[in-house]
Amino acid sequence: MDRVEAIRSRLAQAFAPCELTVTDDSHRHVGHAGARDGRGHFSVRLISAAFEGMAPLARHRAIYAALGELMQTDIHALSIDARTNEES
Repeated sequence: MDRVEAIRSRLAQAFAPCELTVTDDSHRHVGHAGARDGRGHFSVRLISAAFEGMAPLARHRAIYAALGELMQTDIHALSIDARTNEES
């Protein structure tokens, strides 16, 4: 499974989103010091009722938790846009 699909799969399982977009932005960071270890740069847009009542920092922490070890093995940088259905 490629990295984008692994990220998408974990987030879909954890949040049952009505919208989920995962983009690999690694090509924009070629030569960046953080890219040398082979981990990638990704952007995530996630809209889910699961975020209702959660502050933005709590949403980010929940996403990091759902991604688990991918944050250490596959992801160097993650840009997150996490919203509720009403905020979308």
